[in-house]
Amino acid sequence: MAEQQTPNRSRHIEVTPDDLPLHCPMPSMLLWNAHPRVFLPIEQTGEALCPYCGTRYTLTGGAVSGRH
Repeated sequence: MAEQQTPNRSRHIEVTPDDLPLHCPMPSMLLWNAHPRVFLPIEQTGEALCPYCGTRYTLTGGAVSGRH
């Protein structure tokens, strides 16, 4: 089953280490109204905020130790 696409609007999204490297918009977001892809450094703090759309990302399990 295909993943449902969602509108791009400010919200909170939890991501897993499998989603790294993290970028916004994510593949599940609609592309026709997307901003340029931006990679977000989430590994050290466990949180990131997209400077374009304001989406807040939280890494499940928190910061990832040993990743660069």
